[in-house]
Amino acid sequence: MKRVMLTVAYDGTNYHGWQLQSNGISIEEVLNCCLTQLLKEPVQVIGASRTDAGVHAWGNIAVFDTQARMPGEKFSYALNQRLPEDIRIRDSREVPADFHPRKTDSIKTYEYRILNEEFPNPVKRLYSYFTYIPLDEKRMREAALLFVGEHDFKSFCSVNAQVESTVRTIYSCDVAREGTELIIRISGAGFLYNMVRIIAGTLMEIGSGKHPPEAVKEMLEAKNRAAAGPTAPARGLTLISYEFPVLKEKTGEQAAEEKSEKTV
Repeated sequence: MKRVMLTVAYDGTNYHGWQLQSNGISIEEVLNCCLTQLLKEPVQVIGASRTDAGVHAWGNIAVFDTQARMPGEKFSYALNQRLPEDIRIRDSREVPADFHPRKTDSIKTYEYRILNEEFPNPVKRLYSYFTYIPLDEKRMREAALLFVGEHDFKSFCSVNAQVESTVRTIYSCDVAREGTELIIRISGAGFLYNMVRIIAGTLMEIGSGKHPPEAVKEMLEAKNRAAAGPTAPARGLTLISYEFPVLKEKTGEQAAEEKSEKTV
């Protein structure tokens, strides 16, 4: 048996999220089906992030075990011939057999896009949240910086979330404007259920002038969901990437060994 890691991109519009669901088709279900057909053996992928219905991804991660002799890097080509056009494998490779994407330290990056102009743009309706209310990105950027660091994000977590701790570490949080679009980009060691969407909803309220930027401190201290802003719609959210330092370290060691062998 060997373990293969997939970097998965998808348009989440037509799916009921990542995880298997009884009421609709999911990304996980499609991957399991395609891999099982390809390899002629039952396959169940393990996803790094269980994105919600309507959320998109450019770099979600999944792993699976197989007895197939196919090299890890070839799975992307084989799967992309079978997957629907709204799901694609951007990369595939073999990883250590004990690698688990949800139990390994990682840096996870999300983007939330807001279309901020007078009228909706039908071309962008599936990939951004539209609001005609003027948003001040400077105020939003000032507030975004207050999320950086280790905090208790209970105010920014769905009340239905079942977790041992609501403390999380955010490495960066920024707001940039590209024309009439505002992009919130946030990286962290991990996120609570709906955390990024609640942060996005809160930053939009601050951008509209409903709260001052420094109100973020009070929201964090409150540790109460009612203290923060609304949960922004799923369609504006995209999981951009996962970084696993342990894989980079092992890859670097392997490269050094290969270079040494060639030199000898």
